[in-house]
Amino acid sequence: MTDTTVTEEAIAQRVALGPLNRWWPVAASWMVTDTPLGLTRLGEKIAIWRDKDGSVHCIEDRCPHRGARLSMGWNLGDRLACWYHGVEVGADGVVKDVPAVAECPMIGEKCIKSYPVFEHMGGIFAWFGDELHEGADEFDMPEEFTSDEWSAMLCTAHWKCNWTYAVDNVMDPMHGAYLHAVSHSMAEGDREAKMQVEKTDTGFIFGKSDQRDVNFDWIEWGDTGAFWLRVSPLPYRKEAGPGGNFGILGFVTPIDEENCRVFFWRTRKVSGWQRDAWKFMYRHKLETLHWDVLEQDRVILEGMDPAARDKEFLYQHDTGLARSRRVVQQEVKSQLENVAANGAGQSAQAAE
Repeated sequence: MTDTTVTEEAIAQRVALGPLNRWWPVAASWMVTDTPLGLTRLGEKIAIWRDKDGSVHCIEDRCPHRGARLSMGWNLGDRLACWYHGVEVGADGVVKDVPAVAECPMIGEKCIKSYPVFEHMGGIFAWFGDELHEGADEFDMPEEFTSDEWSAMLCTAHWKCNWTYAVDNVMDPMHGAYLHAVSHSMAEGDREAKMQVEKTDTGFIFGKSDQRDVNFDWIEWGDTGAFWLRVSPLPYRKEAGPGGNFGILGFVTPIDEENCRVFFWRTRKVSGWQRDAWKFMYRHKLETLHWDVLEQDRVILEGMDPAARDKEFLYQHDTGLARSRRVVQQEVKSQLENVAANGAGQSAQAAE
């Protein structure tokens, strides 16, 4: 009987690169043009580009001929041509032409991975699936992404830390009263609090039990085809435009074991003329202050030892991040076990 046991080391390695079978934001819309762009996401090298109609395509950044990066080649619309020998690979991963050879067995073969992709709210999302999930699942997007009552702007940055550390940071509401005390209005609210966990249909909410909607009082973890983080309403200076407090809808995408890219959509419930007014006022009055907050997070996380978790001493305020860690680890373990079981089943059938 084939052993399908998944080792702790394998689980840890996959956690460090991010669970599969999810949608992940890979780039801001402004980053992707008709010039092919090479990126690394979840440890995988991808090539992403726009065709003449502006549609986005994403494939593995590897020419099936000799392994050169396709992102270094030419954009031919629905395909990329490798700079090395001109091999043309379509957005579906199928080799379309090998101009140096009259007849080549590669033509018509799907030789590299292609990624389902869509663009929304100024961001580009790609599906990363394992061998059992080549087709993409549905992404049931949060209300801020689907309702006309909401308006949003994307802020994104590269952080030199593992993605799990960035998620831990967001799942820790209490750090706002200390790390961000001199930024914006983050000094408001209690500096001591009891925390609680509330289950939701899509995950859970972790926050202060005796303070609500004052200042970074709770954080919501959601999993609806993508992992997302919703930050509680934050104070918004009246001189910076119409509408009430603003929120943040966040995603953290792994690059590799040591780097990640954060995507934070600033959200407000506004309509009519206020939709444009608040964006204009925000950019001129508050954006610099909010970037200062992100910089404080980045500096703290990049200064931590990559093995900091091995020596940490968690307490009650860390219940939220401990829970999100457990969710990710259990999801990865389940995915790896399913792949192992499928491989064992195929081996057994072949042996019959």
